[in-house]
Amino acid sequence: MPTAVLYNMKGENIGSMELNEAVFGAEINKSVLHQVVVNHLANQRQGTQSTKTRTEVRGGGIKPWRQKGTGRARQGSIRSPQWTGGGVALGPKPRDYRYRLNKKVRRLAVKSALSAKAQADEIIVIDGLKMDEIKTKTMAELLKKIGADTKSLIVTKENDTNVYRSARNIKNVKVTYVDTLNTYEILRAEKFVASKDAIEKIEEVLA
Repeated sequence: MPTAVLYNMKGENIGSMELNEAVFGAEINKSVLHQVVVNHLANQRQGTQSTKTRTEVRGGGIKPWRQKGTGRARQGSIRSPQWTGGGVALGPKPRDYRYRLNKKVRRLAVKSALSAKAQADEIIVIDGLKMDEIKTKTMAELLKKIGADTKSLIVTKENDTNVYRSARNIKNVKVTYVDTLNTYEILRAEKFVASKDAIEKIEEVLA
């Protein structure tokens, strides 16, 4: 049975928490992880790059010189791709890079990512992760005490404004909640910091 270290909001070690083996002890499927990460990065692409073809470049309507008798190669327009200032042949155009993966594949990838974190002892659970006020200093001190002041992902059960705004200015720290949790962010983080109720909800959804 995989376990994670349990801390309170003072940064004190108060024991350990058993994790659901179906979620945090699953077999790590590297192929699925790769598919989902590539999909996530593709979906982030804007696809707004664009070049002009010879028909879109201004000018070039007149034949630069007559067809024969000049000793030069025949040319029809100064906006052909071989001319400086001409159009671009086979250049990029705006396109949508997004595509969808099967829901079962996405769920399997999240389980694999969480299991990888559990195997590496990179999951930290905080009992009662709440902030009474927006205080970046308090959050930074907590992360330092629990050894998560590196690249960390903080996960709450629901969207918590105080926790989010307390952590958003800390370097390499990202805050999310269970409903928006994704494989890429889990793998990218060196420490997976979650509230106890967030872990319970993850287990409820994925088990």
